[in-house]
Amino acid sequence: MLSVLVVPIWSKADPASQGTALLTAFTLSFTSAAPGGSTLGATNTWAIAALAVASAAVALFSIFQFRNRFNQLKLGMLNFLLIVGTIGANFYYSSQGEQLLNIKLIGTYQAGFYLPTLALMLNLLASRFIRRDERLVRSMDRLR
Repeated sequence: MLSVLVVPIWSKADPASQGTALLTAFTLSFTSAAPGGSTLGATNTWAIAALAVASAAVALFSIFQFRNRFNQLKLGMLNFLLIVGTIGANFYYSSQGEQLLNIKLIGTYQAGFYLPTLALMLNLLASRFIRRDERLVRSMDRLR
């Protein structure tokens, strides 16, 4: 989730006006190719960055809760919600970016958009294996 902070999430280029829009975890910027190539507008997208950092922090904290698997499962569910929130924020700000340039052109999703989906799948796998470990420990307790 921390890699979402450094890679672009979404971009769109308009060949007619030579304008580009770029979404990162911190800003949604619109740049024109007019003389000077100045940034015409930038919207803060700190919600994406905050959710990604919170998700990474919860995941790191969850790793060190290995003695209490039930607590790990609860943290995994919290992390699931944070990752889904990150994906939702990505969709929201990319739809805002679609409005900046020619609406007929479609923007492209970059690697930063797909990384939370990968984190979501890995989080679900972690929850599955934590449940499996808990079942194994309980079955060993029955044998005693």
